[in-house]
Amino acid sequence: MRELRFAVKHTLPIFFTYLFIGIAFGMLMIDAGYGVLLSVLSALFIYAGSMQLVMVPMMASGASLLTLALMTAFINARHIFYGIGFIESFRKMGWRRFYMIFALTDETYSILCSVRYNDELDPNRAAFLIAMLNHLYWIFGCLIGACAGRFLPFDMRGIEFSATAFFLVVVVEQWRQYRSKLPFLAAVVCALALALLLGREYFLVPTLAACLAALLLLRRPIERKEELEHE
Repeated sequence: MRELRFAVKHTLPIFFTYLFIGIAFGMLMIDAGYGVLLSVLSALFIYAGSMQLVMVPMMASGASLLTLALMTAFINARHIFYGIGFIESFRKMGWRRFYMIFALTDETYSILCSVRYNDELDPNRAAFLIAMLNHLYWIFGCLIGACAGRFLPFDMRGIEFSATAFFLVVVVEQWRQYRSKLPFLAAVVCALALALLLGREYFLVPTLAACLAALLLLRRPIERKEELEHE
């Protein structure tokens, strides 16, 4: 019980974030012609946040499973680096380690990195509850949004723009947070070049691959700039 109270306390801010983003996702799913059950199942088994928002218009436009899989791999590749720091701690959690690997989102990662456990708590149980509560918040938000879109009679024209708005907010926040603009400039150059070269229908996955390669090449200059700015 102590671990549960501890987890609720540290995840409560995430509840409101996931609630509203989940509502937008659920309504997008309904607007695209998918049912409440599929919306909830995608939140339960995919649990990819931004990728779920991207997934809806892609599925509606007839994108292949291979394209969706590749996009998911590229967008969520950062989780590989997140997980490296938790290999030893997750290994000590027994069967729960499999769920922790699955549920390590950006928000859960940030909490687990900053949280401090007192002597009265079981750290493994508390960390597991933190991850699980965040997942439940997301499922709940998706359920509310899907039910609202399915059963409440209102015009949902324009709701698809919520995904675009979400990513614009993320980009603006990232632009303001990091002093080095090289990642953004690399992304813009790759996107424009490949869109002109391959066309709007085929440029997305190659752009993600090109951005990943560019960021790997620019990693040292970016890190040096960030270090200089903090000195």
